[in-house]
Amino acid sequence: MININVFSEEKAWSKRLRNKDLFFQKICNAFPKKYKFLNKKVSFTLLLSNNKNIQKLNKLFRKKNKPTDILSFPLTKKLRVSKQTYLGDIIISYNFINKPKSLNTKLFKEKVIKIFIHGFLHLLGFDHKKNKDYIKMLKEEGQIYKSVISKTK
Repeated sequence: MININVFSEEKAWSKRLRNKDLFFQKICNAFPKKYKFLNKKVSFTLLLSNNKNIQKLNKLFRKKNKPTDILSFPLTKKLRVSKQTYLGDIIISYNFINKPKSLNTKLFKEKVIKIFIHGFLHLLGFDHKKNKDYIKMLKEEGQIYKSVISKTK
């Protein structure tokens, strides 16, 4: 079972996602079986932020002085899921997701789901530094996204 601690430091998120905790929990509940961690207690923290704050974190931890859509901070390099496992932290920028500003709520939510899955896979040790890893991660993202969209409609 996955438990997400959702925090928001950007008010604009509430305009697009009424019940943020429930929204992200539903996404995790719709993950394919291998990512649900049945009979285990897996948790992570999600911070819903903005460009200003994510840029500070990106500069501090990645030495890139620019905003980005998402940052993931896995707790460990080698993931070993035991009875109780904390995966790490994910931060998503509202400003990055809300482009263009004319984006309707459905498309906004779909973008959030895609980027959330991307960040979640980073917590599990996936990366895209090499092309073969990029292809592998993209395939996993697609499978999870399909599962989530089909179960949350």
